[in-house]
Amino acid sequence: MTEQTQIAIQVQGLTRTYKGVPAVDNLSLEVHTGDIYGFLGPNGAGKTTAMRMMLGLIRRDAGVIELFGSTHLTRARAQIGAIIETPGFHGWASGQRNLEYACAYANIPKKSWPSEIERVLGLVGLSDRALDRVRGYSLGMKQRLAIARALLGHPKLLFLDEPTNGLDPSGMAEVRTLIRNLALNEELTVFISSHLLAEVEAICNRVGIIQNGRLRAEGHVSELLQAHSGDLHVEIGATDSAALDAALLATEGVTVLGAGEAGRTLVELSTIDAATLNAQLIGDGHQITALVPKTTNLEDVFMEAIR
Repeated sequence: MTEQTQIAIQVQGLTRTYKGVPAVDNLSLEVHTGDIYGFLGPNGAGKTTAMRMMLGLIRRDAGVIELFGSTHLTRARAQIGAIIETPGFHGWASGQRNLEYACAYANIPKKSWPSEIERVLGLVGLSDRALDRVRGYSLGMKQRLAIARALLGHPKLLFLDEPTNGLDPSGMAEVRTLIRNLALNEELTVFISSHLLAEVEAICNRVGIIQNGRLRAEGHVSELLQAHSGDLHVEIGATDSAALDAALLATEGVTVLGAGEAGRTLVELSTIDAATLNAQLIGDGHQITALVPKTTNLEDVFMEAIR
């Protein structure tokens, strides 16, 4: 296999400006075939705009986009399924009928509709609800139906824009499991935009972090976590939290990152270890109620990237 065929998405210098303000600013990233790639950023960071340009739905001011080695986005789109922003359906029609409309729009031969619709409904676990009207579907079911629609025609690459947005924890878990299974069993490359860090960490093998339209970090999740594991993060609690915070701010080798869990203060230690800091605080008269080391997670990487 050549290096070119191993790259599903190659973006270089992608730029889009609205009224003089860059929504996407000189963005470059790379997605390998087989990746579940998490495109991370706060709301308004430029994620959806970048995805729309990659799909050829809006023009770009500058940059090069290659999908499976081709810069001809219209031709490459035949290999792509996508959900961009909130999916829309005919609520009065059944899930099956909605997919029939999608088959017609995608120019799938009509004789293939029954088998193709049966296939995608089976993949997303909606076979038993195929004839029910979509207006009676839960939000999670509608999201799975949207993924089914994106899977019509056997795409090689799937774009999912905030696929768990608005779902309850059960619905989020369903969609997360579904995406994992699709990537594994259908040999799909999946590009997911999200601002939910825990979701991305649980499902993606590679991530890119974007803020204000610029890529701030990119790489394998495990490598990014390992690169940040040298920073020791600790949550500290005391009976007088205000006095504790003042002491921590004045202590050399301690960086106060903000509020932690249960009213504790999250700090980063560099030239001082946790035991020494604990002894020093106690010696200064602080009644320490908790000192909890925190393992590095994707949120730490994200906050460092956009800081």
